Amino acid sequence: MPTPELAVIGGGQLARMMQQSAIGLGIRVRLLAEGPDVSAAQVVPDHVVGDYTDLDTLRSVVADAPVVTFDHEHVPPEHLRALEAEGHACRPGPHALLFAQDKGAMRERLTAMGVPCPRHRMIETSADLEEFGYPAVVKTTRGGYDGKGVWVARSAAEADEAFASGRALLAEELVDFRRELSALVARSPSGEVRSYPVVESRQADGVCAEVVAPAPDLDPALADRARELGERIATELDVTGILAVELFETTDGRLLVNELAMRPHNTGHWSIDGAVTSQFENHLRGVLDLPLGSTDARAPWTVMVNVLGGAVEDLEAQRAVVLAAEPDVKVHLYGKPVKAGRKVGHVTAYGPDLDDVLARARRAAALFTVGAPHD
Repeated sequence: MPTPELAVIGGGQLARMMQQSAIGLGIRVRLLAEGPDVSAAQVVPDHVVGDYTDLDTLRSVVADAPVVTFDHEHVPPEHLRALEAEGHACRPGPHALLFAQDKGAMRERLTAMGVPCPRHRMIETSADLEEFGYPAVVKTTRGGYDGKGVWVARSAAEADEAFASGRALLAEELVDFRRELSALVARSPSGEVRSYPVVESRQADGVCAEVVAPAPDLDPALADRARELGERIATELDVTGILAVELFETTDGRLLVNELAMRPHNTGHWSIDGAVTSQFENHLRGVLDLPLGSTDARAPWTVMVNVLGGAVEDLEAQRAVVLAAEPDVKVHLYGKPVKAGRKVGHVTAYGPDLDDVLARARRAAALFTVGAPHD
């Protein structure tokens, strides 16, 4: 295989979509995949199957790759420090990635920076939670995603499962919010920064269901504030590549930072079809210190709807049905076996009328999930 310009750790759909952008830019990628047929391994010829928690495996994958980036945030930071000491540029680096890996560390650092966050504290016992006050959101500081490792507790009994997990726990206030927003930022090691339009993220059962770009009826001053927060966090934490800042827009008009992701993010998938430069291309440009691309939207409205595993088991057979029914909708399938509630793809629609764009994207996603159009 040719010498890679970039090693990507993790073989999920994010790495798969990075490869699409890498092909266009002529970037040679080597992948560390969890299995021989995971999402990204299906499309990246130069891949190694192995365990990302094993340092020797990481060393073998990145041996001749000058730059390393990630499909997820779970590589042990001590391994990343070892790779950096051996001359590999990890982007983002372990000093930044910590704040996406550990929610407790993130809250401490953002609070020290004066970034608005929900009221919070680390807890060890039910007495700690009682002192913090109900209702509360209890989170594991590491490893949670898509609603996993998160509990809403309005009484001690509702926190039993959290304490039984044996994990370090963070308690946060249950925020009275109007909606969830996301500020997506691309940044390069040389300090170039570009922000995407602020989007609205709509959740179902703790999982991102759909994203509307730009966020409808968002006060321009609040949109500017969200972009400023994203750019400031990216710069002060020295993030390289894509940073997603998930935000609460509160009912009294404030912004509070919910979580950070230092990689391409579900709330940025709309950009593949809806922006001049996708988040995946700008992530590659950023980590390789290439000039960043325009983040402008291509159309007044873009809607991304996740395809979650449901009644339709054969997505490839259903593909023709969807394309015939909604020829103007863009389809992205991840090559994953269908499991209930699992993200197996997404669809994107764009155009001048938000109601029409929403309807088309929802119909296409429903055809993949339940086999019938969404009402």
